[in-house]
Amino acid sequence: MTTVGILGGTGPAGRGVAIRLASAGYDVVIGSRDEARAQEVASTMHARGEGGVRGASNDGAAACDFVVVATPWDSAVATVSALKSSLANKTVISMVNALAREGKELVPIYPPRGSMAAQLAYALPESTIVGAFHHLPASEMENLDSSLDADVIIFSDDEKAREVVASVVNEMPGLRAIVAGSMSLASAVEAFTAVCISINIRHKAHSYVKLAGLSH
Repeated sequence: MTTVGILGGTGPAGRGVAIRLASAGYDVVIGSRDEARAQEVASTMHARGEGGVRGASNDGAAACDFVVVATPWDSAVATVSALKSSLANKTVISMVNALAREGKELVPIYPPRGSMAAQLAYALPESTIVGAFHHLPASEMENLDSSLDADVIIFSDDEKAREVVASVVNEMPGLRAIVAGSMSLASAVEAFTAVCISINIRHKAHSYVKLAGLSH
């Protein structure tokens, strides 16, 4: 069974991705700086299907076949840098958004390399970075009984890695993969998360991205 590790997987966003990956049949390891905390959170998560969720340290999560980075943006680079050797020659999925709250809105922060995906790519030169899972409401992701029917926008400079991640996303209940293109789109995709969250705050909703007009 393919294993997927989620760095910072105990937070709402990481938990949502974890439970839907497990429900698609994957063996998911949610990682944390506090292994006991990760194990405690994992024990409360019940997937549907043949997959499962277990807790470990971030080192344990980094040992999986694929790795998702779900840490807060301001600790993401430090987290992956400490795991560089474990993440070498692997596909690393970035769902990190650099955002700051101003009043009732969130606004994007642009890191030195333009996007968090680019920051991770610079920190992990031997890994393949793919961006995904940016515009999803965490509460709807975590609730398998929600009517979630969301599109996941995917970008990477590696065409094969994009397609592999897209196939994984398409197996996850309630999600459809949309390959957008290269890493040049990373900044725009990440920044749009601020729009999505601000809309949900203003309207007290759990909306998500759904693109019409595509043939699949």
